[in-house]
Amino acid sequence: METYGKILLIAMPAFLLLVLFEKWYGWKKGFETVRTLDMISSLSSGITNSTKDVLGISIAIISYGWLVDHLAIIHIKASWVLYLIAFIALDFAGYWVHRLAHTYNFFWNNHIVHHSSEEYNLACALRQSISVIFRIYTLLLLPAALLGVPEKVIAIVAPLHLFAQFWYHTRHIGKMGFLEYIIVTPSHHRVHHAINPIYLDKNYSQVFIVWDRLFGTFQEELANTPAVYGVTRPVSTWNPIKINFMHLWLLIKDAWRTKSVKDKFRIWLMPLGWRPADVADKYPIEKITDVYNFEKYNTPASKGKQIYLWIQLFCMLLLVSYLFGNVASIGHSNIFYYGAFIFIQVYALTEFMDRNKFAWIMEGVKNMACIYYIFSNGDWFGSDTLSPAIAPVLVGYFIFSSVAVYYFTMEKLDPSSQLKIVRS
Repeated sequence: METYGKILLIAMPAFLLLVLFEKWYGWKKGFETVRTLDMISSLSSGITNSTKDVLGISIAIISYGWLVDHLAIIHIKASWVLYLIAFIALDFAGYWVHRLAHTYNFFWNNHIVHHSSEEYNLACALRQSISVIFRIYTLLLLPAALLGVPEKVIAIVAPLHLFAQFWYHTRHIGKMGFLEYIIVTPSHHRVHHAINPIYLDKNYSQVFIVWDRLFGTFQEELANTPAVYGVTRPVSTWNPIKINFMHLWLLIKDAWRTKSVKDKFRIWLMPLGWRPADVADKYPIEKITDVYNFEKYNTPASKGKQIYLWIQLFCMLLLVSYLFGNVASIGHSNIFYYGAFIFIQVYALTEFMDRNKFAWIMEGVKNMACIYYIFSNGDWFGSDTLSPAIAPVLVGYFIFSSVAVYYFTMEKLDPSSQLKIVRS
């Protein structure tokens, strides 16, 4: 956990700078692909996912170490070949896990958040799941285990493989010549994120596009069919925590409501989007039928509110950076209290972005609890070791946030100020 936290301390600023650069570049070129609230929602999702990973809140059904110890046929000696094999094995496993998520109802819940943005940009790459508790990924690393690739090599290569999937989430890079036949490019992945019927459920590969070409799931981006992004059942919220569990909640409700005992059980492993006929008739769900003519989700935000959201985003990144950089000193039990604070912070902020009329109450209660913690413990999770000024500054920050959220929640906006974006 501590090592991963240190890695994230380096990766997070790099990702943020690239996201901001893309926003600036789009503005400069007159081709804006990054909306402020959508971007903050994406970054908030990345914060929850990375916090979950640092806290280690997931269970592997079978550990990779066990597979190596019990199934290895040979043991490859340490060399660049070993790391290459590990990278390819991770990519092969990633293809099948990704394909599984797009195939069966139950597994889609773990992946919907990544596709939930109706934009396509570097920020949406950070929309990653917090709903995966039991990991089956390890089972698909069997080829690496048979070759005796050590567990520590997988641990080193895995973050590199994950970070290598960031760069191609952009609309500012066109097709890349011969590389289109070797690696996943922005063009390939734009197809994957698109909801156009011809593009749905294609291009699952993560680094090497060869898997899609080999297993029949490849689709080229077509010049006469511009990609439209999102999910066919719009999530209509900025809240990544809600998005992470909304599909699971739908499945639970459908399984409860259907009169068919058979459907109550089979709904979980039916093809993605399948619903019992009696439930679908009685409880219809909005679905996009014309991808070129629907309104993107958007909520009104004054200039002042947008400035506040930028301030809140950077403050949240500083707070989560403190956690990632001080996992050991904060202590095993306290890191879970800190993690809970981060999740509540994200939930309250994104509900505020959704214009929830009770957002100011959530923000106020959260901030009062934080101030109480500081006064009860004398500092903010050991922050006095860095500077005694941190705790009083945070008290001021929490008070400021409460006042600001109350003000902007009560702010009266002209209904016409809400921008409605329609694809045509």
